[in-house]
Amino acid sequence: MEGLIGVDIGGTKTAVVLGRIAGNGGLDVLDRAVFPTAREGWRPVVAQIVESAREMLARHSGDRAKAFAVGVSCGGPLDSRAGVVLSPPNLPGWDGVPITEEMERGLGAKAFLQNDANACALAEWRFGAGRGCRNMVFLTFGTGMGAGLIVDGRLYEGTNDLAGEIGHVRLAEDGPLGYGKRGSFESLCSGSGIAKLARAEAARLFAGGETPAFCPDPAAVASITAQAVGDAAFAGDPVSRAILATSGRWLGRGLSILIDVLNPERIVIGSIYGRCRQFLQPAMEEEIGREALAPAARVCSVVAAGLGERIGDYACLSVAANGIASSRRSE
Repeated sequence: MEGLIGVDIGGTKTAVVLGRIAGNGGLDVLDRAVFPTAREGWRPVVAQIVESAREMLARHSGDRAKAFAVGVSCGGPLDSRAGVVLSPPNLPGWDGVPITEEMERGLGAKAFLQNDANACALAEWRFGAGRGCRNMVFLTFGTGMGAGLIVDGRLYEGTNDLAGEIGHVRLAEDGPLGYGKRGSFESLCSGSGIAKLARAEAARLFAGGETPAFCPDPAAVASITAQAVGDAAFAGDPVSRAILATSGRWLGRGLSILIDVLNPERIVIGSIYGRCRQFLQPAMEEEIGREALAPAARVCSVVAAGLGERIGDYACLSVAANGIASSRRSE
């Protein structure tokens, strides 16, 4: 069996996945291993990745074990063309790591690297809610706000891997701080952004003698999370629902920029949007109707990501599959 190996490198844990393209164009995940990302630098992590991948291939193919391609998904900054990881903030000591070279040496197969937002975009495009599109935007909407762009049937990376950094765009002159800017897209539409909006609202309510449902203790304002806001919204709390509606309005403003500039047929949004869509979507759609070019908005659907908790596995495997496909196109 010529399997695809996917590697998802995170600040706290690393996953190694064995998969293959199914006959119907889908993806079969055959095996998976997860282990803590060592804090002693990158070499122990690479060694464990290679060992885990070899064990999986041997279990499924015996002496004929061979990796067809390796895909690595990792937080940026990185140089995808050179296959080098460039000092991500969540991976101390990973300074100029030639990760694809290390994978190729250890596993004897061509290796490819993408940042995690691009990897998730590839996964949703090939196997999830963006399947069949030629022009698609994927937004993470998790702890932060990142994007991956599929333009004319291909991943668009930009000149130096910085295409899709929509979280850095300033939407408001003032607001929470996120991605180094007050009022940035990320500061208003992300888990950390929703938490900051909720903390400000909680402080205002406590100062007026009221107690918010998502934070019954004034001493706990600094530890309010987006999940607490979501839980309270589902329990019927109007303040929590208003906070999410505020985030939804800013989401609509940011999406309108993407719709006007890129004219996509679909925008796929992950994580918090899928869980809290009923509170975000009405305000988001109202803002798109007000801000975006009507002909462009009419041809663009906004949907929740389709892969759910599987997206990490599909993402790194999609990097491998896309890398092979791109190599064949360039031959």
